[in-house]
Amino acid sequence: MRFDTSQQMKLGQQMKLSPRMIQSMEILQMPLAELYERLEQELESNPTMEVVEQVGEGGKEVGGESDRAVSDGVLDIVPESAADFARLDEYTEQNPEAADNEFSGSKDRTKQYDELGPRVRNSAGERDAKMDAMAQAPARGASMGEQLLDQWSLTDVEDDVRVLGEVLISALDEDGYLRSSFEEVADTASESIKAMGPTEADWEMALQAMQLLLEPVGIAARDVRECLLIQIDARMDRVEGKDNGEDDGDEVEMNGEGLLVARRLVGEFFEDMMKNRLPKIAGKAGFTLDEINLGLGVLKKLSLSPGRGMSAGRDTAIFPDAIVEYDEDEDRYIAYLTDGRLPDVQINIEYAKMAMDKGVVKNDREFLKKNLSNAQWLIDAIGQRRHTLLRVVNAVVDEQREYFDFGPEALKPLPMQPIADRLGIHVATVSRAVSEKYIMTPRGVVALRSFFSGGLATESGEDVSSNAVRAAIEELIGSEDKRKPLSDEAMVKALKERGIEIARRTVAKYRDQLGIPTARMRKQFGG
Repeated sequence: MRFDTSQQMKLGQQMKLSPRMIQSMEILQMPLAELYERLEQELESNPTMEVVEQVGEGGKEVGGESDRAVSDGVLDIVPESAADFARLDEYTEQNPEAADNEFSGSKDRTKQYDELGPRVRNSAGERDAKMDAMAQAPARGASMGEQLLDQWSLTDVEDDVRVLGEVLISALDEDGYLRSSFEEVADTASESIKAMGPTEADWEMALQAMQLLLEPVGIAARDVRECLLIQIDARMDRVEGKDNGEDDGDEVEMNGEGLLVARRLVGEFFEDMMKNRLPKIAGKAGFTLDEINLGLGVLKKLSLSPGRGMSAGRDTAIFPDAIVEYDEDEDRYIAYLTDGRLPDVQINIEYAKMAMDKGVVKNDREFLKKNLSNAQWLIDAIGQRRHTLLRVVNAVVDEQREYFDFGPEALKPLPMQPIADRLGIHVATVSRAVSEKYIMTPRGVVALRSFFSGGLATESGEDVSSNAVRAAIEELIGSEDKRKPLSDEAMVKALKERGIEIARRTVAKYRDQLGIPTARMRKQFGG
């Protein structure tokens, strides 16, 4: 066997994502609220980045949303997104004016800094906007379990019942239901609980105490039927209290007759009621259809998920990333970004000079260079986000002009590829730009991604967006006779009259996506 060495040359192409490209993609995909948080975190951790405080005539602050320059729907800031980041020395050599760029109050303020130390208040003694925002931010709400445990600790029950109740509270799901059996709960309990040897009757006693004493009413039910019965019984007690001259300070909206009907519907005819077999119930129970509808009206006011309202952090505020307004003079829609709430940031000049000063300790200079590079990357990524997002929004507004004029039914099929080709960017960039973004329009706040969809061909040969078809189905069902609701086949015919050819199974699919039940379930009986 012979061994020898040799050299070979291999030619190939390989694409690698630079840190800057990765960060730009992440920044582009972030919604406005998340970007604000990301920028605040960088300001806290990176001492080389600072907020620009611009003051206009008369002390009026400028640089906000209303002062942003918009020319033909395009921001006047176009970052150099094609070039890679240069080293700090190259940056300062190519941009000598940056090292001498100073804004009002910067010298006085930077003199107050220790080397590499934290930022402090400015010389004018103004309040720190970030600290004010933190002080005004709402505290994290208590979870459903924490709230129920607080209530349970104040109840007057036996110690054994209290301990078992705490275990049951930890077993509730996010809707407030106890889906597990007592045996399953006992198996997951601590050894001290198992040592107590609780029987099924003990667990049942603790559960009934929870259902009676905890709020909201209906919590700790084992299924929907039991949840409704608990709420009905509680309201019936309140009605009886009113009849006896008692007043709990809460106005009772339901009368006793409706509650009695509702209780029988849930207690005796739950399955038939869920399948909308109202005539069958009327025949068995001796109710009229009007009485049954009275009972159903009561049930509509009850909660099927009593624990949902107690969950912390469920509601998420939506901050539109752009606003679209109609210009009557030019008969066109104009889009502009709403990122004026983002702090206007720049590189701290004093730290940039320190990074170039050979007299500064080498480790400190390396630390500053790293942070200066990170700061410049983030600033440029935010500028690129503004530029790309506004271009995409303007392209969407141009393509979907009919939507803004006539509403959702006028939406056209719009794949992302034509927008990408029009703007000269990759389709993945368009996808990231519209991800989790919302725009405020004359027709309300709309998800930017909802303007992109496939479509169907009409009889005239034109294409109609699938979102527009869903809107048409929703309109048909909203205007139907509830005593004779439209079947899926009837909607196929109604849509055909509008020039939309669509199969019945497609109508059923879109109806399910809209959360609309079948015609039999939508049918209403009685007067």
